[in-house]
Amino acid sequence: MGGTKIEAVVLDRSGAELARRRVPTPKRSYADTLSTITELVAVVEAESGCTGSIGIGIPGALSPQSGLVKNANSTALIGHPLDKDLQQLLQRPVRIANDANCFALSEAVDGAAMGASTVFGAILGTGTGSGIVINGQVLRGRNAIAGEWGHNPLPWPNEDELPGPACYCGKSGCNETFLSGPGLQMSYYRMTGTEISAVEIAARAQQGEQHANRVLEQYEDRLARGLASVINLLDPDVIVLGGGVSNIDRLYPHVKNLWGEYVFSDVVRTELIKAEYGDSSGVRGAAWLWSDQEIWGDQES
Repeated sequence: MGGTKIEAVVLDRSGAELARRRVPTPKRSYADTLSTITELVAVVEAESGCTGSIGIGIPGALSPQSGLVKNANSTALIGHPLDKDLQQLLQRPVRIANDANCFALSEAVDGAAMGASTVFGAILGTGTGSGIVINGQVLRGRNAIAGEWGHNPLPWPNEDELPGPACYCGKSGCNETFLSGPGLQMSYYRMTGTEISAVEIAARAQQGEQHANRVLEQYEDRLARGLASVINLLDPDVIVLGGGVSNIDRLYPHVKNLWGEYVFSDVVRTELIKAEYGDSSGVRGAAWLWSDQEIWGDQES
């Protein structure tokens, strides 16, 4: 579930897609959101001819204290027991996780990081979200905020990066304000006075525009610092990038060349790779919130 769309996919036990549908997200109505999800499940189950387990990725989290949605960009969800309401409507158990956790799980189970023990997945899009998967399991955390890397401060800031842009969380200088798509666009605007997309910035840099190249170099150093702090703390086998900014191919070799300066190690063997499933990783990861054994038991099919 996202701010603009809700997507449903039916997977078989091998990860093959049996059905997929995408519809607009209702605006500012919790009741409409519940009915939309319920109808969408009915549609894809009818199309696939089967009844499945239900996993849902949301732009927020369920509070372990209250059981209500918190920290959601889709504000209509905040303060509601989404899992309980959907379980009643769908007449079966429902598992809900943060969308960045679902992204990381998808890539760890059968995506770009398949087979890795510790995976850090970062979404560099409208915001900056991330998730952690260890041995095939999402790390949720005691406070249900594991992976909230976007709302940590950019490490080792330069003087011109202080105190940093204001973030919607109430702090300044968060990773999200620098490393999201809008953060990259704002850097270009501050340098040139021109507003263009992150994709256009990358295209102009490839064509040799100095300002665009300088902004990307600045962004790559910031991303290297941000990910180095993750490596220093978590030491993952693989870091997978998703979101619109992750499609800028030069990031991968350049960031890997830079982050060694900030990682507290003589060598950095962590892999930095692009997501295999792109913007479909979140919905696939929601399906994988249920393990193969839980769904199928000892059956062969």
